[in-house]
Amino acid sequence: QVQLVESGGGLVQPGGSLRLSCAASGSVNGIIRMGWYRQPPGKQRELVAARTNSGTTHYGDSVKGRFTISRDNAKNTVYLQMDSLKPEDTAVYYCNAYRVVVTPNDEVRDYDYWGQGTQVTVSS
Repeated sequence: QVQLVESGGGLVQPGGSLRLSCAASGSVNGIIRMGWYRQPPGKQRELVAARTNSGTTHYGDSVKGRFTISRDNAKNTVYLQMDSLKPEDTAVYYCNAYRVVVTPNDEVRDYDYWGQGTQVTVSS
């Protein structure tokens, strides 16, 4: 099992910045991607940003150029720097870790892990 602990959410004015952190612990071997998703009120969960072990990044269209994902592999921690925040960025932000393992029987299994979520509210 992998445990994800998020921090850094809160209330910020439009145009402001926030930085989210997510630390992974437990069975972290095999984690190949970490990232952030968000769920605005009344909407489905969507990808914000993700980063693979090799450094490849993916961003949701609505955050490109404003948000930056980074990762400290040694600390098993992923960060999300959010700049130029807009009211439509208001959502619960969830950390995600994607893990792939090979069993003793040579079976490949993959797992998705989620943090508890942290609220980000952008409002004046």
